[in-house]
Amino acid sequence: MAAKLIIAPEAQQDVDGAYSWYEDRRFGLGEEFLVCVDACIEAICRMPELYAKVHEEYRRALVRRFPYAIFYEYVGGGVTVYSIFHTSRNPKKWRSRLV
Repeated sequence: MAAKLIIAPEAQQDVDGAYSWYEDRRFGLGEEFLVCVDACIEAICRMPELYAKVHEEYRRALVRRFPYAIFYEYVGGGVTVYSIFHTSRNPKKWRSRLV
């Protein structure tokens, strides 16, 4: 059974910004990005404990084809996504959302 999913507003803003950036580069690339993010989130919900803990109880899953990581927490049968971050950005930024 898939875990219940909650996406923080900041994580949604991350996705929206990245979608716009990719779509501005090439028509349709933003859609490809969304498909990959959705597939990663679906995998997280199916097997939330599969991905390694990277900070306290928070886990990280890497998005296929794009340099993005999804940071989430799995507690009580629910997955909360806090950040969808470009992997070259300063790690202090995503960690600040987790505390």
